[in-house]
Amino acid sequence: MQQAHTQQPDPRQLATLERDALQAANRGDAQGAARLWESILARSPGHPRALRSLSHLAFQSGDLARARGLLDRLVVADGRDIQQWLNLAVVCLAMRDDAAEEAAIRGALTVDAYDLVALVMRSRLFIRQGRRQEAAGACAAVAAVAPPLDRLAPDLQPAVREALAWHADYNQEFGGYLDDYLAPRLRELQGAMGKEELRRFRDSLDVMTGRKRRYEPQPQLFHYQGLAPAPFFERADFPWLDAFEAATGEIRAEFLAAQAAQQGFSPYIDYSEDQPLAQWAELNKSLNWSAFRLVDNGAPVPGNADRCPRTMALLQGAPQPDQPGRTPSAMFSVLEPHTRIPPHTGVSNVRLVTHLPLIVPAGCGFRVGNDTRAWEPGKAWVFDDTIEHEAWNDSGELRVVLIFDIWHPQLSQAERALITAMSAGINAFTKSAGGFGL
Repeated sequence: MQQAHTQQPDPRQLATLERDALQAANRGDAQGAARLWESILARSPGHPRALRSLSHLAFQSGDLARARGLLDRLVVADGRDIQQWLNLAVVCLAMRDDAAEEAAIRGALTVDAYDLVALVMRSRLFIRQGRRQEAAGACAAVAAVAPPLDRLAPDLQPAVREALAWHADYNQEFGGYLDDYLAPRLRELQGAMGKEELRRFRDSLDVMTGRKRRYEPQPQLFHYQGLAPAPFFERADFPWLDAFEAATGEIRAEFLAAQAAQQGFSPYIDYSEDQPLAQWAELNKSLNWSAFRLVDNGAPVPGNADRCPRTMALLQGAPQPDQPGRTPSAMFSVLEPHTRIPPHTGVSNVRLVTHLPLIVPAGCGFRVGNDTRAWEPGKAWVFDDTIEHEAWNDSGELRVVLIFDIWHPQLSQAERALITAMSAGINAFTKSAGGFGL
């Protein structure tokens, strides 16, 4: 028996039907246009323009279920046009299907993570659902992307203004909460803190909660006022680094053993696809820049830390920051040949970053601000990662550096205690275990 073959639609016939449908729509003949679009779908079930036009007609007539069904088919058949996802989100909103609306918004932001309409829709969804911490992040994204209100389309201004106002109210509540939370600790430390230390902490808290504006450098989360923003710090100020440098060979041997086992390495950058982090597009989820994490978000990494006992013992002698669920952090950073890390800034200047180079072929470099240096195996340095920095490996071999964070040396013990308490307060307010979001 001869096998039947699916008949392919005639492109010329489809083009004629599409032209006739558009002409009917221009004449105001909605029924005639609908019949022609349906005829196109009968021949080409995934035809994007027919699906979009029929969904629009269904939405206008109040047939939300049909409009949604057509749009579901459209994003499956195509999905490259962000407006398809936005239309689906609007229909799901009208149907009060929050889960489907959120999925459609995520689809839109996967197409364009900077789209202001999608970001506004996500902020309004989270606010409506009472998902306060997620709403705060969504509103912050609106604030980061939106131009001045007078440059927005008039129909978009109220929604953007609402998101900005909600975020301002959230920051005010957040600041008030931390004021009350930290008041007992401030009283305890009053005798141990000078006026300048207290001013720096309060200014820093005000900056984080939006009560004051900060300037250079550019940390992503928490800027502590009054700390020296030096790109690189004097090596002599960190005498405890002598032990690390003397043990470079042992540390390198532990890395090489971990590398030989081919386990425990993960992408250094690992963001979800709907996040507006375009500078990481090439490295996101890529092993071109990988990490063998020893300490992550304040805790040793099981299966990794115990394979590097000498390195872990040395880390105990470093002034590691204590921010619950955030720091300390330590890892072997591995940069593949012909790979560049784009310019970026870190999360907070209360902690500095230490590099101990282990494997450095020719053709590698590192820049912090205007200061460019070459790594030398066994020679450590300390820098402020809230100042824009970048790295590159133009060689044909791996570059490996031990990276870990330390307290900024200008912070007093009392200030460090307050920062630790503040981190616990953030966790209590957000009901989270840590991380670098608010």
